Amino acid sequence: MTPQAKLIFATSLILGTTITISSNHWITAWAGLEINTLAILPLISKSHHPRSIEAATKYFLTQSTASVLLLFSSMTNAWYTGQWDITEMTHPTSCLILTSAIAMKLGLVPFHFWFPEVLQGSPLTTGLLLSTAMKFPPITLLLMTSHSLNPTLLTYMAILSVALGGWMGLNQTQTRKIMAFSSISHLGWMTIIISYHPKLTMLNFYLYTLMTTAVFLALNTNNILKLSTLMTSWAKTPSLSAMLLLTLLSLAGLPPLTGFIPKWLIIQELTKQDMAIAATTISLLSLLSLFFYLRLAYCATITLPPHTTNHMKQWHTNKPINISIAILTTLSTTLLPISPMILTIV
Repeated sequence: MTPQAKLIFATSLILGTTITISSNHWITAWAGLEINTLAILPLISKSHHPRSIEAATKYFLTQSTASVLLLFSSMTNAWYTGQWDITEMTHPTSCLILTSAIAMKLGLVPFHFWFPEVLQGSPLTTGLLLSTAMKFPPITLLLMTSHSLNPTLLTYMAILSVALGGWMGLNQTQTRKIMAFSSISHLGWMTIIISYHPKLTMLNFYLYTLMTTAVFLALNTNNILKLSTLMTSWAKTPSLSAMLLLTLLSLAGLPPLTGFIPKWLIIQELTKQDMAIAATTISLLSLLSLFFYLRLAYCATITLPPHTTNHMKQWHTNKPINISIAILTTLSTTLLPISPMILTIV
């Protein structure tokens, strides 16, 4: 792909995201989402491999369906209320259709089926965009309409997302699929609190983006697509593998790392809202995700498995690591001490 084409697609992604997050009218928000979808499709299918073409097709069909539902819900609401304002979504049927549309855009259960397959068929850098930047416009729309949506429905979808994201990730050997189920699980944590404390959802999204970017860039540096390759990466870049261990544990939400902040604050807020049962359930279900994070960390840093692998052991190299990876991994592990300052902002 030529640099000019990459520049056009990157500009289109920034433009589409900006239009959606800054709009008050449903039509402009829908237009921004469509620009994003059209800009990411060539990046998914740029390798011209059959799996990439399949991933691009699945992504296009799913996102088109979600956009149609979004437009239909806004038109239904405008028909009954005369309002095209995003924050004036009041009709119950429109709110239900909108919840389905945004859940399909994000990959929440039960509309999660497309996300692992699309991520598996995409390059690592495109997978990073799909896991972070492409989720920003839909989650912004969810934030702007959260006061109108059914909190009970969102809670059930969130708990199912955390359960399925952890359960389905247990037997995966492909790193991109593991990161896809990790994303579904984290989206459950964001969704369960959005009706009660929307700022916590955005804080969770920002920290999730920070940690996921660090993991994807580390995997991309060593071109790690499956666990058997990850097992031999220690000899190649030991320092990066050690930081990858800490970043994965932070993504799992273990104290005293950065990823513990959102889970701690969300459980605290759910308890204040008399939702102790939901907080306990989602905390226990997150242990499923912890298992495959520990599995990734074990494969990255500790030992090779007792059986022999088909991969040759790699020589240690002095290849310089991108400075952005060092900054992101440091932030992904060391922000917990400033959580009092984060609390004052939230």
